[in-house]
Amino acid sequence: MSEMKSPSIKSLHTPWSWLGWLAGALLLLGAGVAGAAYLHSPAGSRVEAFLNWLFAANSIQTMWYITRTSGLVAYVLIWLSMVWGLGVASKIFDVVLHGTFTYDFHQYISLLAIGFTFLHIGVLLFDGYMPYSVLQILVPFISPYRPFWIGIGVIGFYLMLLVTVTFYIRTKIGMKAFRAIHVFSLVSYLGITLHSFMSGSDSSLPSVMVLYAVTFLITLFLIIYWLIMLAQKNLEKRAAMQAKLLSEHKMAMKPKQLPTRAHVTPYVPKNKRYSR
Repeated sequence: MSEMKSPSIKSLHTPWSWLGWLAGALLLLGAGVAGAAYLHSPAGSRVEAFLNWLFAANSIQTMWYITRTSGLVAYVLIWLSMVWGLGVASKIFDVVLHGTFTYDFHQYISLLAIGFTFLHIGVLLFDGYMPYSVLQILVPFISPYRPFWIGIGVIGFYLMLLVTVTFYIRTKIGMKAFRAIHVFSLVSYLGITLHSFMSGSDSSLPSVMVLYAVTFLITLFLIIYWLIMLAQKNLEKRAAMQAKLLSEHKMAMKPKQLPTRAHVTPYVPKNKRYSR
């Protein structure tokens, strides 16, 4: 049986693929905003009443449970994306997994985390206890509840969106800019972690505290490991460059040898070669 080769990253992500993802995300976002506006209008009151009867959507506890669950799931996915990204950068998974798979899996986890984050913040529009407006959700530090920590989470989410978008335009901006923008994922994770711990309603629970502590310590270990590997790689490059320069210097200082003349036998006429 012939061995199947994994497709390259370039073949998996054509310009049409990232345009399709972007168009789908904008379509879902537009549909959610349009649906929320319709349900809050007089024309959508009957539909809203039917949904409340069918799913008990007007219950404060229902929206609270959805917000809590989607927030915790989004945090775990963001953490997993962060850990997987550090693993890709430090090449921890290269021993057991193909590089293309680890790269694509990291990308898709990020998209899934964004989806649950949209659910987490979208439910707040329908919260009966403390409803949020679209402006309070999109603009940092104007939230009615713990505005500073909510604002930190909003900024962290925007940074996560920025990093995720660069997956699809990395061929246009170049790998150097792509890696530089990816550093913001560290800031994004830190902001989202602070937001989750300081503003989450479940942060006081022992299980949630253990979740935050374990995930943060694992991330901290991988960041330190990645920095050590990066420093070692830079030292190896510097040593190779110095060795190359030293070799070139030795070659330049080596004295050049003049070309030796070949031994030429003097010409003797034929009539005198055998004369004594």
